Amino acid sequence: MTRASLEVQRKVFVIGGGSARHSATGTLIGRDGDLRRIRDLLRIGAGGGALLLAGDAGVGKTAVLDELAGAAEAEGIRVLRAAGVEFEADCSYSGLNQILFPFLDALDDLDLPFRDALRVALGFDSGRPPERLLVSNAVLRLLQTVAAGDPLLIIIDDLPWVDRASTAVLGFVARRVAGVGVSMLVAARPGAHSLSEGGALPTYELPPLDAESAAQLIGSKFPVLARNVRQHLLAVAGGNPLALLELPTALQPALADPPAVLPLSRRLETLFGCRVTGLPMPSRSLLLLAALEGSGDLGVLQAASRQANDGYSLDDLAPAERDQLVHIEDRTRRLRFRHPLIRSAVVSNSTSSERRAAHGALAQVLVDQPERRAWHLGEATLEPDEEVAALLEHAACLTLRRGDADGGMRTLVRAAVLTPQGPNRSRRLAEAAYLGAESTGALHSARKLLDDARSASPELDEGSLHFATAAALLDLNSDGDVDTAHRLLVAVVESTAETHRYDARDKALVDALHMLAVLCFFGARHELWQPYYRVLERLQPEPPVFLSALGRTFSDPARTGAAASGELDLLVASLPGETDPIQINRVGTAALYLDRLGEVREAAWRVVRTGRDGGAARRYLSALIHLCLDDYLTGMWDEALDLADEGLQICQDHGYSAFAWYFHYVKSIVLGARGHADESLATAHRVINWAVPRGAHCAAHYAHHAAAVAALGLGDFSLAYEHANAVSPAGNLASHTPHALWVAMDLVEAAIRINRPEDAAEHVRAMWEAHTAAVSPRHAMLMDASAALCTTDDEEALRLFAQALATPAAERWRFDFARVQLAHGERLRRIRATAESRKPLRAALATFEHLGARPWAERAEKELRAAGWSRRGSGESKAHTLTPQELEIARLAASGLTNKQIAERLFLSHRTVGAHLYQAYPKLGITSRAMLRDALDSEATSRRTGAADDSPDG
Repeated sequence: MTRASLEVQRKVFVIGGGSARHSATGTLIGRDGDLRRIRDLLRIGAGGGALLLAGDAGVGKTAVLDELAGAAEAEGIRVLRAAGVEFEADCSYSGLNQILFPFLDALDDLDLPFRDALRVALGFDSGRPPERLLVSNAVLRLLQTVAAGDPLLIIIDDLPWVDRASTAVLGFVARRVAGVGVSMLVAARPGAHSLSEGGALPTYELPPLDAESAAQLIGSKFPVLARNVRQHLLAVAGGNPLALLELPTALQPALADPPAVLPLSRRLETLFGCRVTGLPMPSRSLLLLAALEGSGDLGVLQAASRQANDGYSLDDLAPAERDQLVHIEDRTRRLRFRHPLIRSAVVSNSTSSERRAAHGALAQVLVDQPERRAWHLGEATLEPDEEVAALLEHAACLTLRRGDADGGMRTLVRAAVLTPQGPNRSRRLAEAAYLGAESTGALHSARKLLDDARSASPELDEGSLHFATAAALLDLNSDGDVDTAHRLLVAVVESTAETHRYDARDKALVDALHMLAVLCFFGARHELWQPYYRVLERLQPEPPVFLSALGRTFSDPARTGAAASGELDLLVASLPGETDPIQINRVGTAALYLDRLGEVREAAWRVVRTGRDGGAARRYLSALIHLCLDDYLTGMWDEALDLADEGLQICQDHGYSAFAWYFHYVKSIVLGARGHADESLATAHRVINWAVPRGAHCAAHYAHHAAAVAALGLGDFSLAYEHANAVSPAGNLASHTPHALWVAMDLVEAAIRINRPEDAAEHVRAMWEAHTAAVSPRHAMLMDASAALCTTDDEEALRLFAQALATPAAERWRFDFARVQLAHGERLRRIRATAESRKPLRAALATFEHLGARPWAERAEKELRAAGWSRRGSGESKAHTLTPQELEIARLAASGLTNKQIAERLFLSHRTVGAHLYQAYPKLGITSRAMLRDALDSEATSRRTGAADDSPDG
């Protein structure tokens, strides 16, 4: 033996000898609990003990060993490392040689029989082979001698490759080290021979990473990985760290759509593939059928094997069962692979002809399952075949009805590949491109599919609705403008009338009209909506309810929205059982300007959760938009900001630049209302500069609204008037400008403040003539409040304010409701009803503080002080400036929880928790986490002692 075979590794930050998987703090991701439990069981530095660390290949056993070794050395504990080596497995005592090599000099301190036995066993002297018991006792005595000075930790990796003689001796020692200062940790896969074979040895089964840790690991190493690819990898890897780090490297760099069975990297092939190739051919053939069939149904496997006529039976699975590659569940009669990567290894080690034959056999068996049969036929077919392509197209339709846009797109692409050159091929490619652009988020793939469709049939762009719809959406998300996309889409809808015949059941026509409605909304001009209305009137037998509702609520809601309430009732009633994310989002769009997004929240959250799990990105994005807007209106601003950041990331990941402005708007208006005017106005101006050249006037209107709210908070009423007037000029509720509804009261208040009462009165008149109060309870409240702001008759003003605040369910719109309360209190104070003014002002102040709307809270408090109220007690509270979420996070942090623990409890990311604490410290007048408890205790005492002085009449 030589020193080259010795492995004494000091601090190693790798998995299985290669890939780092540490967090930014240097600790293993997701292994804190495992490391604590292993240390406790080993009693490192506290008397010693032995433990077998078991776990599947690639689960991270070596990384855990490395981490424990590094931590022990940092504590001054002596660490010995050894690892089993395949080519030394037949060399007796080679493992002991690795471990004891550093102590050769200490052999001379042993009694003569022990010293001689060890020197012969380790190969340093010749002589008669010593008895194993003598060697075992000699090793134990040597370790006791060494550990008498400092505690000792022995770590042995890859135990199955350690020679049998060494394994027997180490097993003897392991069962006797407790209490002598020696800790022994060995690692092996489940089922391999181990030190515990000769007696009871504690075993710790190292589990796969949990879902959160697995996502953190793959996100830290592959941050630009497409979301759907990441989710697929997470599912296939099953928490196996090596698989999480190796699988992405085996994919094509720009791949946005993962294959059904992932290819294995060389390292994974070495780990899993060798176990498959060692099986008999009948076993491998049956495993290939099982891997491609997917469900593990033994009946299907048996029938497919007969269909293949290879003479094999299910009995041939026995070798794979004995080798623990698969498990047969007797109750369900299904085969289950022990690890998803074994399935990948089975497929990777088969030939293309073997795979086609297996697919063909499965297709012949699955005659009663059209989707699965079509897919297997598609995989078994090499040349264009219209019959197979038609079956795949039908399967894609079935898949889409379940809301699986990714699966539908993949199946359509396969159908197109197997379609003979011509119009059918182009049509299928165009529909796949539409799905890629409108649903899955695969914009790059969609562009390529459109190019392929045009190549297959050059005249396609003039006569394909799906082609035109996809092209319009792709153009919108590049450098195109709204008017051009609108013109091209209208032209194709009108030119293909003889094909679609205005049939309301024609999916391509319905999809095109929905896209047309989006373009009209973006453009926010009366003339853009006219072609939409014309087509809608001609649809037979009648327009789909959601298209009819969009034509009223999404176009000119101030004038026509209320008339669509009945249609919206029908749409909302369908949501509880709705599974199609496209339909859920279309209902949300129809509900937006009638302020009924709250009725869509539960369904929208279902879409978001699906999106987070790798579902269709465009659908995910739309649901986030609806939740963000409802969060702003109802005062859930912290959630609105979190979801806006999430939405912006999706836009960036998938190239949906045309929809990022929604999220910038939410961030801008919340930040503006909270007093961060500079950031709010800068964001609003960026959106305006992006939108105006593209003709996306609605996006600019949203940005002007955010800027108006920020300016009102600043007290810059001229600037507020300028921005509100840019949406809809004073005295005119602009036609087909939906957001004119949302800025109406802003314009009225700004006009009053800059002494333009005539403009304010004219705008109120325009609101009254459009019957905006009928749109929703919120707009009824804002209509009355705007009229109250305008009137010079104090008695009438007070009546209107009272009427506004008494609007049913008006409290739901927290910020708007508090603004009306503030205006009511201001009017009361100006007519010297100071005592009466305190109640609405105090209520407004409480809401503004809850929302973190600092400038509005300061304005309300200023009015209260002018009305004779003041905060008294042991000092003015600082905690009242914290938002509810900041306060909750601060309290949890003060209790001793870490950011990660707080994040898990509140369902936030640890970065969001850190950001909230960063904002809370200066508000509380502190600089560190250690000061939180005292700061919050002081605030609580202040509130208790000042409560009596905070009464409404105080």
